[in-house]
Amino acid sequence: MADQQRFSELAMEYMPALYTAAMRMTRNSADAEDLVQETYLKAYRAFASFELGTNLKAWLYRILTNTYINTYRAKKRRPEIADVEDVEELYLYHHLGGDGFSGLGRSAEDEALSHFTDIDVKDAIESLPDAFRIAVLLADVEGFSYKEIAEITDVPIGTVMSRIHRGRRSLQKALVDRGGRRGLIRATEQAR
Repeated sequence: MADQQRFSELAMEYMPALYTAAMRMTRNSADAEDLVQETYLKAYRAFASFELGTNLKAWLYRILTNTYINTYRAKKRRPEIADVEDVEELYLYHHLGGDGFSGLGRSAEDEALSHFTDIDVKDAIESLPDAFRIAVLLADVEGFSYKEIAEITDVPIGTVMSRIHRGRRSLQKALVDRGGRRGLIRATEQAR
């Protein structure tokens, strides 16, 4: 009973953040709820092995990520194939014609992203292959360090760095492509 009480006191505060991450992974509220429920069940069962004083949030995210990979990804008929080796370096700010001074005090990234809706960015993130999407979300949305992401996803830190870099480049390309379709990018700029 003491373990159940302690688990509730420590772990329940992370449920909203885990649900948000699960929604980004599964893209479906029912699946996200199931994923979070399964994560908490596994975490509760393994709580005796959790070392108090270590990063509980990272431990829960690792369980969430592993559960997603083992359960939901296995349901796909075919694995996603990502050919991002040929993704060229793109600079959103330059491609969006941000040569003016309207964004003084704002970063180039903020200025470029102001041309896109939240739905544009969400769709671009969701278009990433799972491995890249999870790494980018854990780094850029959840704020985990490379080391923590390596522990959560159980891959070497170099792989994490590569996935984040390649994921960001793919995300950038997806946004440039969207910008081109919406007329935000000049054709000559898009071809670079």
